[in-house]
Amino acid sequence: MTAGHTVVRRAPGKLYVAGEYAVVEPGNTAILVAVDRYLTVTVSGTDSGVEISSDLTARTVRHRWRDGRLTGGDGTTAYVVSAVETVAALLAERGLPVPPLSVSVHSDLHDDGRKYGLGSSGAVTVATIAAVASYCALELTPEARFRLALLATARIDPKGSGGDLAAGTFGGWIAYRAPDRAFVLDLARDHGVEEALRADWPGFEIRRLPAPAGLSLQVGWTGNPASTTSLVAGLHRRTWRGSPSHQKFMETSHDFVHAAIDALEAGDGPAFAQQIRRARQELARLDDEVGLGIFTPELTALCDTAEAVGGAAKPSGAGGGDCGIALLDADAPHHIAHVRQRWAAAGVLLLPVGPAPEGNEE
Repeated sequence: MTAGHTVVRRAPGKLYVAGEYAVVEPGNTAILVAVDRYLTVTVSGTDSGVEISSDLTARTVRHRWRDGRLTGGDGTTAYVVSAVETVAALLAERGLPVPPLSVSVHSDLHDDGRKYGLGSSGAVTVATIAAVASYCALELTPEARFRLALLATARIDPKGSGGDLAAGTFGGWIAYRAPDRAFVLDLARDHGVEEALRADWPGFEIRRLPAPAGLSLQVGWTGNPASTTSLVAGLHRRTWRGSPSHQKFMETSHDFVHAAIDALEAGDGPAFAQQIRRARQELARLDDEVGLGIFTPELTALCDTAEAVGGAAKPSGAGGGDCGIALLDADAPHHIAHVRQRWAAAGVLLLPVGPAPEGNEE
């Protein structure tokens, strides 16, 4: 095996367009779009072990290998560590050594430490998998890189759907259906990482989608970072799961997500926007029934402003803060300007992001 001197890979952030919360449960579909803000990982050589540095942490941390795991550190780079360990496990199964690694992380998904909710943990996992694998001369398909990233993140948070990893790996607009993460972890543990890359994952699917016809994607940040993990965990703790209301939510989510996919593939922008309005209504119903705090005053204002000019809008992801998205008539710049002005008045920061192109990880 010949390792390169320096390898640089990047992965984009993501926004959920429809189907969040439902996609957490295996076999359910969500629509996501990768956005053109990136997290970059640079891998080069070092003397021994693995050293990890990040512009989000104060210092470089040196790790040592012990029984296939990296020791040391304070948990602030847990996703990077897990990604390196997962690639190392694949190398070990192929009888290849893990060279000493220096891993450096630079994020454009934050500004001055502010987290925008664009999926930094997913992006850093995707970029680290790609960079370390390339440095170690592993040739992997995009799907293999995604699978390694899902194995790496599921070890940390098995409730995470992996939608951010799919968007970060493939770019563009995608439909994503989540596999059973417990099944995937068991598969890798019992049969190895190599087998987990080859085996069928029940329920898993990634499809590329066209961008919505005639619609402009506008993204607003509420100024309040939110924890997807805690919001999803809050939902899991409640007796709502398994109830008739839960069943209705899953059925309705399935319906509007697949109707939205059909509208995208048909190039029908108005029909797609109507499904996004349905998605907002269903999230609001969930919030009213379960009391998660998905909608904040800023997110409600963001949505109402867009709908007042005929657009469609909703929280993106778990809600509780972070970002909302609006889909507005691309041929009505005065409406877009009005929405932006109203957002600013409501304390919503316009994020100047757009869809990231497909095949963006290089």
